[in-house]
Amino acid sequence: MTGVVGPAMTAALPPHVRLLLLTDGKRISRVLHVVAELGVADQLADGPLTVAELAERTESHADALGRVLRVAAAFGVFVQEDDGRYALNDVAACLRSGTPGSQRDMVLYNGDEMLWRSYGQLLHTVRTGEPAFEAAYGHTFFEHLEREPRAGALFDRAMTGMSRATSRMLLDGYDFGQYGRIADIGGGRGLFLAELLAQHPTVRGVLVDRPSVTAESAKAFAEAGVTERVEVVPGDFFAPLPKGADAYVLKAVLHDWDDEKAAAILGRIHEALADNPEGRLLICEFLVGPANEWDRGKLLDLDMLVRFGGRERSEAQWRELLATAGFELVGEPVPGRWAVLECRPLPLPDAS
Repeated sequence: MTGVVGPAMTAALPPHVRLLLLTDGKRISRVLHVVAELGVADQLADGPLTVAELAERTESHADALGRVLRVAAAFGVFVQEDDGRYALNDVAACLRSGTPGSQRDMVLYNGDEMLWRSYGQLLHTVRTGEPAFEAAYGHTFFEHLEREPRAGALFDRAMTGMSRATSRMLLDGYDFGQYGRIADIGGGRGLFLAELLAQHPTVRGVLVDRPSVTAESAKAFAEAGVTERVEVVPGDFFAPLPKGADAYVLKAVLHDWDDEKAAAILGRIHEALADNPEGRLLICEFLVGPANEWDRGKLLDLDMLVRFGGRERSEAQWRELLATAGFELVGEPVPGRWAVLECRPLPLPDAS
C-alpha cells in the first residue's frame, strides 16, 4: 500500500483491520508532530538523506528516528528510497517551514499537549456536555493561551496559517466587490480584511475586535497598501456594533460559540443592519456535509466541542440558527467545505 492512507485505500482491508487502523490516529499524530518539531522536512529540502545524516542534523537518536520515519512513510508522508535514504514527497513538503501552504504549525498544534490532553477527557464531554479542555486543565482554553505564552504563540501561528489558506479560498469563491463598505466583525489582526480590500480597490473596510488585537492590525493594512481605506473600531461583538456598512463579515467567529451565544452575536449584526434592509451578513465558516461522508468539518466540530463548547454547523443548523436571529440564508451553499453564507436580514416580530 503506497500513498496517503484514507477511506478509499483502506476499503480493501478486512473490517477488523480497518477498525484497529482508526485507533492508530494517536500514534500517527505523534509521529507527525515529532518530525515537524525536528524540522525533518526542512533538512530534506535540498535532496534525500540517510537516517544517520538526519539524526545528526536534528540531534536525535538514529535508530529511533528511523523507526519513526518508517511509520510516516507508510502513511504517505516522506518516501524511503531503495538505498534507504529518505526524501520529500508532495505531502511531506507541506511540513517545510516558511513556504507557501506550509502546514507545519498546524501539525505542531494538532499534536500539542493542549489538544491531546483535552481529547483525553472526551468521555467527560459526552457525558456532561461540558468542554473537555476545562476538565483537563481546570481553566478555559482562552485562559490557557494567556497563561502559557508558548501555547498562545503556537495557537496564533497555526490559526494565522489556516486563515491565510481559507482567505484565498473564500475570496476566490465569492464577489465581495459588490459592496461599498464591509465591516469585519471579530476580524482579529485584519489579515482577511486586508487581503479583501487589496483585491477590491473600490471597497472600504471597518475592522472590529478587542483593542489588544486591533492594535496589531496596522502592519497587515500597511503591507496590503489599504490603510487609507480602513477604519479600526475597537469593540466587542456582544456589544452594539458600528452601523453604516453594506455587509458585515463573521469569519470563523460563530463556530467558537454555542447556539445561544451565537444568536446573541447575530442579534448585534441585525441591530447594525436595522436601517439597511438591503445589507447583508456574510458568514465564513466550514459547512458540515451530509451524514456518512468524510469532510474535515466533522472533526473540526469535535475540536470546537472539546475546546470551548462551540460547534461547526450543517446547512440545516445554520438556517435554524439564523431564523432565530432574524436572518434568512440566500442560495444553496456547497456542503463539506469552507463557504460564504450570504444572509439577508428579515423584520423581527414586534415584541409588543
